[in-house]
Amino acid sequence: MNFDDTPEEAAFRAEARAWIDANAPKHLYPILSGSGHGTAGDIADFDMLAESKAWQKKKYDAGWACLHWPKEYGGRGATPMQRVIWNQEEGVYATLSFTFIIGQGMCGPTVMAWGGEEDKQALLPPLAAGEDIWCQMFSEPSAGSDLAGLRTRAVKEGDEWVINGSKIWTSGAHISQYGILLTRTDPTVAKHKGLTMFWVDMRSPGIEVRPILQAHGQSGFNEVFFTDLRIPDSQRLGGVGQGWTVSLTTLMNERLSIGSGMSTGFETLLDYAVRAPGRDGGRLVDDPSIRSRLADWATKASGLKYTSMRALTALSKGEEPGPENSIGKLVAGATSQDISTFAIDLQGEAGVLTDPAQAAHAARFQATLMRSPATRIEGGTDEILRNIIAERVLGLPGDVRVDKDVPFEKIPTRA
Repeated sequence: MNFDDTPEEAAFRAEARAWIDANAPKHLYPILSGSGHGTAGDIADFDMLAESKAWQKKKYDAGWACLHWPKEYGGRGATPMQRVIWNQEEGVYATLSFTFIIGQGMCGPTVMAWGGEEDKQALLPPLAAGEDIWCQMFSEPSAGSDLAGLRTRAVKEGDEWVINGSKIWTSGAHISQYGILLTRTDPTVAKHKGLTMFWVDMRSPGIEVRPILQAHGQSGFNEVFFTDLRIPDSQRLGGVGQGWTVSLTTLMNERLSIGSGMSTGFETLLDYAVRAPGRDGGRLVDDPSIRSRLADWATKASGLKYTSMRALTALSKGEEPGPENSIGKLVAGATSQDISTFAIDLQGEAGVLTDPAQAAHAARFQATLMRSPATRIEGGTDEILRNIIAERVLGLPGDVRVDKDVPFEKIPTRA
């Protein structure tokens, strides 16, 4: 494992750092550095969407957007390691890019891999520039974590497809111009074999988006309903019945995008414990029981850091990383929830405060706790990730799946 930059990487890092220092929206630094999950957009006089688009457009114009994408699609043609270096140097300003993480990290690579050249030329540069926002429409009310159990139907009529059904927990659908949509086109074959993927214009007749009010008062997730939505066959990604294979491209990029940069919140907790008053006029960190918990989480955070470093070393050598990002998401998601719960307990009755102007540490722990259930579901639930690690990494026997080779229409829907 090598933690040092090569001369070429060091030069790239210096160039990136200089550009960020000269162009970053530094007036937003106190907000971005002091916010937890979902809190930045709630602060007065701060329009998260407008600021995100402005920062993305500035990066695009200077050649710093979607670094790993080919230049013809709006990227820079950078190496994987250069992308990692950029992410490290962008720091808190990367929060402004979360608006585009689904489009640029998941939908864009899927369109790039499976779309026609004309579509790629038309759709990808505006996505890289922050002009368009994309969503990913996979999950359904009746399917849960079983993506292949989806029921949204697409029926071919001439050169068009007619789509009916619904999706749920679709992040950003209410602000998206486009999305990718996984449908069932053949219910007479096994559930994994009868799926087809499309890209859709979210402004099309027949699409209705209903935001879902969440515990922290925001509505980042949505229900999406399709009623006789008509789209041309040219908007198909991959072949008919090839949707599962296409979706794996999306899921692979999703876990990479989410897992590689997820924080446990340990540094924030440590800072709070060092600063906050404890018993007998001391600090929270002076309490042996609190120090013991901090030591446990410090060990986990360190393990995640160096596991990630192994992936970075592989990238630097031009190799493909292993399962580190799936492990990172699994461990970091649960640890983040535990840490935020513990921090709120330490605050006592004041832990019920959610106003950043009143709560300790600008209510970051409260915001993280209320967001944490979604963190452990999106990009693969804890249970799904454990199965992947067990079966595909450790080589353990797979779960019994009695419906795997049964035609979808023959699978019972009730006990």
